[in-house]
Amino acid sequence: QVQLVESGGGLVQAGGSLRLSCAASGRTFSSYAMGWFRQAPGKEREFVAAITWEGTRTAYADSMKGRITISRDNAKNTVYLRMNGLKPEDTAVYYCAENRRSNSLGHQTHEYDYWGQGTQVTVSS
Repeated sequence: QVQLVESGGGLVQAGGSLRLSCAASGRTFSSYAMGWFRQAPGKEREFVAAITWEGTRTAYADSMKGRITISRDNAKNTVYLRMNGLKPEDTAVYYCAENRRSNSLGHQTHEYDYWGQGTQVTVSS
């Protein structure tokens, strides 16, 4: 059984930083590309970042590029999202997801097969 568990969210002031973690269990984590998405109230889930299984290629949403870094530690079965310079508009539930079909940097939710429950990030102005 695949399980993805996010952590690291919380309340932060504008300009602050957070590092989200996504711990995976249940199968060979290192074989799959991973992604981060977010969903704000009343909005659709949107792409944030993705990383290939070997960690050599990454992709970022234009809205957050330059402020975030995705990374992974396959020995720990964990993928991370470091976020700096947070803005109130970054407030959302952040989800990690696993792509079991290809080692691609997918930007669409339908490209991912497993999802975590999400972690809330709230940025105050």
